[in-house]
Amino acid sequence: MTTVYKQRLLLLIAIDSFIVSFSIYMSHFFLNPYVAVFDQIMIVSSFALLVTHHLFSGVFGMYKKKWRYASTEELFGIISVVTLSIIATALIKMLFFGMIYERALTITWMLHILLLGGVRLAWQYYRNYGLSIKPMFTLPSPKDNDSYKKKTLIIGAGSAGRMLARQIINSQEFKAKIVGFLDDDLTIHHLTVGGLPVLGSTTDIDPVVGKYEVNHIVIAMPSVEQSKVKAIIKNSKKVVKDVQTLPMIEDIALGNVSVSQIRDVQIEDLLGREPVELDINSIDSEINGKTIMVTGAGGSIGSEICRQLVKFNPKQLLLLGHGENSIYTIHMELSQLGIDTELVTVIADVQDRERIFEIVEKYEPSYIYHAAAHKHVPLMEANPKEAVKNNVIGTKNVAEAADTYGVGKFVLVSTDKAVNPTNVMGATKRIAEMVIQLLNKNSKTEFVAVRFGNVLGSRGSVIPMFKKQIANGGPVTVTHPDMTRYFMTIPEASRLVLQAGALARGGEIFVLDMGEPVKIVDLAKNLIHLSGFTEKEIPIHFTGIRPGEKMYEELLGDKEVYTEPVFPKIFIGKTTEINERGVYSIINEFESSSTDNVRDFAVDLANERLDVGEVVN
Repeated sequence: MTTVYKQRLLLLIAIDSFIVSFSIYMSHFFLNPYVAVFDQIMIVSSFALLVTHHLFSGVFGMYKKKWRYASTEELFGIISVVTLSIIATALIKMLFFGMIYERALTITWMLHILLLGGVRLAWQYYRNYGLSIKPMFTLPSPKDNDSYKKKTLIIGAGSAGRMLARQIINSQEFKAKIVGFLDDDLTIHHLTVGGLPVLGSTTDIDPVVGKYEVNHIVIAMPSVEQSKVKAIIKNSKKVVKDVQTLPMIEDIALGNVSVSQIRDVQIEDLLGREPVELDINSIDSEINGKTIMVTGAGGSIGSEICRQLVKFNPKQLLLLGHGENSIYTIHMELSQLGIDTELVTVIADVQDRERIFEIVEKYEPSYIYHAAAHKHVPLMEANPKEAVKNNVIGTKNVAEAADTYGVGKFVLVSTDKAVNPTNVMGATKRIAEMVIQLLNKNSKTEFVAVRFGNVLGSRGSVIPMFKKQIANGGPVTVTHPDMTRYFMTIPEASRLVLQAGALARGGEIFVLDMGEPVKIVDLAKNLIHLSGFTEKEIPIHFTGIRPGEKMYEELLGDKEVYTEPVFPKIFIGKTTEINERGVYSIINEFESSSTDNVRDFAVDLANERLDVGEVVN
């Protein structure tokens, strides 16, 4: 128990004791003003009421309430405590004196509730509004010039908006003047909420911004569907550059909304679908206390997988990667979390078969998450042998090491570009899927693959490139106006990997339900607007489809589709027959570097158009 908590507890007990004593004294005084009230009955009643009040206050947790955020729940608590303490006092009086002074106890009950509730309400009002009384009683003037403050409009007058408004009003650091709320609840229009006016609905953003010279909008609607928030963000960005939003609804439920949690609108807010939240509780029994290896641990996906994994307290986490700087960075980040997991840094190349076998034999991991890969489509078109060496041979090395030394589960991070591939990157990832599906047939290790769409913000993705182009003044380059892709966030991708590992039975290809595909040009426009520019200031140029690119991506091929999800938001692909001799013969050709035209062979093999006899040396 901290010193501050003890001081607060003693203060509340002292205040309540005074209120209890004052209430019972005044009730006797009102009824008999000319009679001495400090008699035996009065003393016993006071003592009984004091003891029972504090007893029931402890039972109902009244001294643990944060009265700054008190609500009707706390009021019912006060009524319950007072009523029970009065009843208990009446029983004690009956036991000791054989009578109950009903009128005095009734007046005591009323005074008790009035004073207890009044003191707490006064404290709540002072903490919420006392430091900034003027905004609570004065409606804003349309031309109210407060040059040192932001003119802030809060969209959403619900619990999140009201709590945020109080935080802003009381903040000494966040210099903002709230002009009012916008809310689609017509019953509160032209009324005040928390002393601030509701100026209209979300369709009135433009006129309200102009009338009150608003230069800052905060969207406090964490429970509203993402499509509506997306529309509000777009409308807000048309008239105000500084648009921010609140975090997840869980924070609202816990009462954790504060000025520090307001964040700038991010590109994932404009995806047009709800972020996918997977049930990762089931993963704990799979990971807790185990040794886990992550290849490509320094990459965008690999590092996020590591961040998610340490939440489940693995005994040992092997951070394997080829780049020493990226492995150093993720190791330092995780080391500062104060976790019990032993972090082991392993610098190794997945193409080095002997080294990979040596690592797996030494550490005996229960799980391997294989995220090491070359993923940039145009670069791999120009360097197809490197794509094969890393994505195919590297995967084969790690997977066969897992099989040899009895790793429990092996999860391959794959891509939607592996479906009907037209480029070498997608083809090599499809061949990697084939390798683990073939191994799964006769192995004790459970091999599975997880297919992603494009991952927002990952290295080599369009968002970082767009941001750099905007920072340089444009133009933003897009290959084709009709180019579409599926998108997901890095945390979504990593959770899918972990969930797939928990669901794995061997041989499956897991796919996340990613909603509707998004046009790349729309993503570019949204990012331009989020950055506070127009398309006239930052133009978009179309450069043409690059070698190996498809106009549209698929998540599962026609022969792979199961219509029903195996888990909420997760689909599983059917296992198809694979030409085992063909796959391994071609891989042997790749390994010996005796195959001409690597790209075409890889694409044909991935699409199962190549027989063994077609291998050309």
